[in-house]
Amino acid sequence: MAAAAPAGAESLRIVALGDSLTAGHGLPANQSFPVRLQAALKAKGHDVVIENAGVSGDTTSGGLARLDWSVPDGTDGVILELGANDALRGLDPAIPEKSLTAILERLKARKIPVLLAGMRAPPNYGFEYVAKFDPIYPHLAEEFGVPFYPFFLDGVAGNTKLNQADGIHPTGEGVDIIVARMLPAVEAFIATLPARTD
Repeated sequence: MAAAAPAGAESLRIVALGDSLTAGHGLPANQSFPVRLQAALKAKGHDVVIENAGVSGDTTSGGLARLDWSVPDGTDGVILELGANDALRGLDPAIPEKSLTAILERLKARKIPVLLAGMRAPPNYGFEYVAKFDPIYPHLAEEFGVPFYPFFLDGVAGNTKLNQADGIHPTGEGVDIIVARMLPAVEAFIATLPARTD
């Protein structure tokens, strides 16, 4: 249970920077990942606002291009979820690695903490591609010393009952499973952030 916020404190502002998985593609706005995560955190006693900076179809390069206006000054932390579209398009893994590195460098320079959510390449792309793509995330988490959630779609990927008809985007129930599984990592991340007093 989170400690009570001191008098005059403001809500922590977390930006969820991602693609359609963050944006809530195909879902009512109230079933998107940021909305459901904020509700789950508030239910646990955390005074947190989760901003939805998810853009459907975005690649890691797209996220980098819009980083400065997607993550405004005053942001206390970022949940970074990008790379699924790079993998789905079969882009050279060096491209998302370079873009994610730049995003992490720029947020570090701005002293904005990051929780990195990992992504995995579709297994049908073959062992060689998967072997190059999947390790990008744990390597970057280690390099930058940021907390790491290994797979954003853990428990949901490949389950037809938890995905929409396209087989890629989670249903509302799927989003709730993502949130439930990720919640301990997010709570641990929030615990490292200084309380807002301005």
